[in-house]
Amino acid sequence: MSTSIIVLLAIICLVIVIAKKTLVIIPQSETKIIERLGKYHATLQPGINIIIPFIDAAKTIVTLSRGRYVYSSDIDLREQVYDFPQQNVITKDNIQMQINALLYFQIVDPFKAVYEISNLPNAIEKLTQTTLRNIIGEMELDQTLTSRDTVNTKLRAVLDDATNKWGIKVNRVELQDITPPQSVLQAMEKQMQAERNKRAVILTSEGQKQSQILQSEGDKAATINRAEALKQQAILEAEGVAAARIRKAEAEAIAIQKITEAVGNSTNPANYLLAQKYIQMMEELATGQQAKTVYLPYEATNIMGSIGGIKELFKDKE
Repeated sequence: MSTSIIVLLAIICLVIVIAKKTLVIIPQSETKIIERLGKYHATLQPGINIIIPFIDAAKTIVTLSRGRYVYSSDIDLREQVYDFPQQNVITKDNIQMQINALLYFQIVDPFKAVYEISNLPNAIEKLTQTTLRNIIGEMELDQTLTSRDTVNTKLRAVLDDATNKWGIKVNRVELQDITPPQSVLQAMEKQMQAERNKRAVILTSEGQKQSQILQSEGDKAATINRAEALKQQAILEAEGVAAARIRKAEAEAIAIQKITEAVGNSTNPANYLLAQKYIQMMEELATGQQAKTVYLPYEATNIMGSIGGIKELFKDKE
């Protein structure tokens, strides 16, 4: 191989290297920070960018990849998730427990993310841990377990304000797990069991109370209905007796009127009726099975006189 060919191949290789160093292709949602002779020069946009080889260089930053810190010149502008390991926190009532959180953030200013902080993932992690300890330290255990939304809101507000200087936008913070000590878990389980038993006793007593109230109301209604029925029965019976008496009196009045018409107006019909009743009574006394002796009252002579008057009455008619 001649010397000219070797030189040509070397030139071609040098051109390729220079072209590769000159042309920088940036994927969508990513960027790079370019320094020229150690000083900030530009922030590359997605697409093809041209830089000066050996003079311009991409700034490397620390990123988190698969749970480890790595150095890379590529800056991801998409929303990222950091899953922090569990950490010990102490509540206001001195209960120690373990909490881990998920942090959703996005780089909005690559310049600040590169030059305002040296290790961005580590800074975010430490800031999240200290802020979470401060927030949990102001709350009691019951509030911590029942107020996750409150903790998330406070944590996101503090982190968003603190990371604004680093060009970071904290979108969401979620508490993934809250693990109290085993002794606290056992006490909580006993407390929940006691609350369930309490609610069961209360519901049972409320049911018995309602049952007794309904039963007493039913007895009251039944008593009122029986009283009303007896009242109506007495009223109807009284009305029946009164109507019977009225009918009987009307019949007797008609009979007396008929007797008066029969015997004439000159004779008192009462004597006739009285004598008739007396004779009927005497017949009943005489025909009785146990009647051996019949006693007539002293005043019977008056009645006999009435019978004699009837006799005279019929004589007059003859």
